[in-house]
Amino acid sequence: MPANVIMPALELAQETGKLLRWIKAPGDMVRKGEPIAEIETDKVTIELEAPASGILQDVTAQEGDVVPVGHTIAIVADSASAVPTLSPQGRGQGEGPTSDRIKASPLARKVAEAHNVDLAHVRTASGKIEKADVLAYVESRRTGATAGNGGPGTIIAASPRARRLAAERGIDLRALKGSGPAGAVLAMDVPAAAEPTGTGPLTSGPLTSGPLTLPSPQGGEGVAAEEGGGVPRRGAEEGASQEKVGTVWRVMAERMAASWTSAPHFFLVREVTVARLGAWLDKARAQTGVRITYTDLLIKLVAAAIVQHPRVAVSWKDGAIERHPDVNVGLAVALEDGLVVPVIHRADTLGLKEIAARREDLVARAQAGKLRPADIQGGVFTISNLGMYGVDAFSAIVNPPQAAILAVGRIADRVIPVAGKPAVQPTMVLTLSCDHRALDGARGARFLGALADLIEEPLTLLV
Repeated sequence: MPANVIMPALELAQETGKLLRWIKAPGDMVRKGEPIAEIETDKVTIELEAPASGILQDVTAQEGDVVPVGHTIAIVADSASAVPTLSPQGRGQGEGPTSDRIKASPLARKVAEAHNVDLAHVRTASGKIEKADVLAYVESRRTGATAGNGGPGTIIAASPRARRLAAERGIDLRALKGSGPAGAVLAMDVPAAAEPTGTGPLTSGPLTSGPLTLPSPQGGEGVAAEEGGGVPRRGAEEGASQEKVGTVWRVMAERMAASWTSAPHFFLVREVTVARLGAWLDKARAQTGVRITYTDLLIKLVAAAIVQHPRVAVSWKDGAIERHPDVNVGLAVALEDGLVVPVIHRADTLGLKEIAARREDLVARAQAGKLRPADIQGGVFTISNLGMYGVDAFSAIVNPPQAAILAVGRIADRVIPVAGKPAVQPTMVLTLSCDHRALDGARGARFLGALADLIEEPLTLLV
């Protein structure tokens, strides 16, 4: 039977979603669970998966449309009931000239026909030609661009989101150095604006260039950061410019403001020694052969502390405290256009190797704009790390509807008393932000104390 493709709801407060692009085109064969569209929700850009296997048809939403949650935007029909899709020349796919036998989406064929492009000249890394590939070829042909002196038609490896951002900001993808697989340009590689050219007046830019994600000196991931910078302002007589923000950034700003003004925050600070944590890290890397990071260790230890103090994994809802049975730990990740919190589900049941693999996969897909709805749902606690920026300590805003968030500072050598004498030890400052409606000071302090004990003596996990 046909299956409806609906606009997903990631939470109760979400009312609409924006269709960014169709990954699959009408008439394409899709498999259940295969990404078929990119959707921008209130939280993040995600990939919408096919609800069943069959042929995509009856598409009612176009790219850029804002659709109410729950509305049907397409249908996946089984092969027997689907209407055959014809090529632009009116023949069934797989017939006719060589160009019809090339693996390409119907939308890519339509764009190629409109621009008089021979699909045999378009080369892609995946082997299948999409609309973005044809448009990139058209642009390269228009500008006479060559890649490696190989002539026009060589496609710059880039994610769809990076292509869109580059086009909006007037930036040539060829001038960017990609950080993705095989040097592919990701959204985070596209600067906020093109460099000014010519001798005309310099337009003032935003004071904030947007969050960046950088590797931690201690091996952690770049998460939850807003990097200052931008173009200095000129005289007030020229007027100030405004930077248009995307849905994700706007909603992030609204929700953080709502959390700060509606949730009574309080903060608990604890400095912990991390010498044994560092030794555990070295041993874990040697035993697993995997690049375990301090972030992975913290996720494991936070999950263990929540198991000891489940009262931390709660939410304040409709005047009552709602408990959450699963220990799903979120990790704040900064993107070009906002902050997202992908979730490592049931972290208390995972080993370090599994946590590292999931963390690496989630961060990579978050930066590439390929998170799925399940990746950001169900979090009960969040970790935010600014240690890679040299920040000693900070206070994070609670991520609603959660009741607490842990802010992690950098690891640094500090003088602390050991057996009554001053000694230099590597330490780290933890700050626990709590929503006092759901979590009181005593419970928060007991949780932070348990976490500090685990960090200072990780072998306690084995007991």
